[in-house]
Amino acid sequence: MGMPLELNTLIVTKGKEERIEENLFTVVKEGYRLYPIEIPVEVRKTLDSETSGQALIKKLELEQNRTLITYELIKLNSTN
Repeated sequence: MGMPLELNTLIVTKGKEERIEENLFTVVKEGYRLYPIEIPVEVRKTLDSETSGQALIKKLELEQNRTLITYELIKLNSTN
């Protein structure tokens, strides 16, 4: 039996990100998703919005049909 899996090259937060430390954030996405680790990726609020910055994904946790992404914001394009 297969497992549905998505491959992503950008982080879409939908405003649900949580700050852990100064530049370290987490966001939970539904479903199992793979992202590149330690490679700069775009961060956006919505899929159609402008890029709000760039991040390095530090950790992915996949369990119970959810993906927890821990990322470090390395470039901020806007404070909004």
